Amino acid sequence: MSASGGTKAIVAALAANLAIAAAKFVAFAFSGSSSMLAEGVHSLADSGNQALLLVGGKKAKREATPQHPFGYGRERYIYAFLVSIILFSVGGMFALYEGYEKIKHPHEIEHWYWPVGVLVFAIIAETFSFRTAIKESNALRGKKSWKEFVRHAKAPELPVVLLEDLGALVGLILALGGVGLALITGDSVWDGIGTICIGVLLVLIAVVLAIETKSLLLGESAGPEETEKIAAAAVDGDTVTRVIHMRTLHVGPEELLVAAKIAVQREATAAEVASAIDAAESRIRTAVPIARAIYLEPDIYSEAEAAKGPDREATPGGPAPTDTDH
Repeated sequence: MSASGGTKAIVAALAANLAIAAAKFVAFAFSGSSSMLAEGVHSLADSGNQALLLVGGKKAKREATPQHPFGYGRERYIYAFLVSIILFSVGGMFALYEGYEKIKHPHEIEHWYWPVGVLVFAIIAETFSFRTAIKESNALRGKKSWKEFVRHAKAPELPVVLLEDLGALVGLILALGGVGLALITGDSVWDGIGTICIGVLLVLIAVVLAIETKSLLLGESAGPEETEKIAAAAVDGDTVTRVIHMRTLHVGPEELLVAAKIAVQREATAAEVASAIDAAESRIRTAVPIARAIYLEPDIYSEAEAAKGPDREATPGGPAPTDTDH
């Protein structure tokens, strides 16, 4: 992910949400609309979420230390996971509670023009923020569908902002529908129903974000394209004849750890093997620049050993289904 692109989308979302939150709370104060209160808390939570993403991005830039030799890149995953928890608890659960209270104890919406005006303003502002996130994401998405982009992105910021902005836009439409129906029918229960719908939406988005960021926290491998490039770059066809098996792990959105067992010629000297490993590491870094920590173990390939199938003892966790073991 382009760090500047992600930061630009986060800052745009933060500015929009702060302005919208202030407007929604003013509208709630004048109208008493529970949808406005729920939406105000939602926008405030979103603002806090974007601040957390910025903090995570800054902390992730710290230099590696002896205690954390692979750096702090995963800080970005941790803060993205916190965002999903806050969105679920502060945004979703509060909206569900407020909607329930509104249905149980309905009261008429006063000064209807306040919530309607604020919602229209909020939709315009969120559209601007969402448009920025889409533009920045398209630069990285390539030919992937939006679903694939959200599920497989290694940098969490843009998917988080995209889903937050999408949830905000849909939530605003639901709030506008709830307020509109309450005004048309004279029954403020519709305002509460709209609020509950907003809560359900936020909880669903929070669950999706939690699942995806949890996977990143656990550790994900490089994508198929990067894996193929690494395997191809490791082999020179002379001293290094094949990759026997390989493991990759994202230790941060823009840093990849590569560990592989490579087959070398039986007659190669120690000096030749060492030189071949250095050359292979250089080729890998050229092919996949984010592959920064590379560990290559030389071995002699054996058809007989390969026929036995995966050797889980040689590689903890066992090789991936697409790997070729020896």
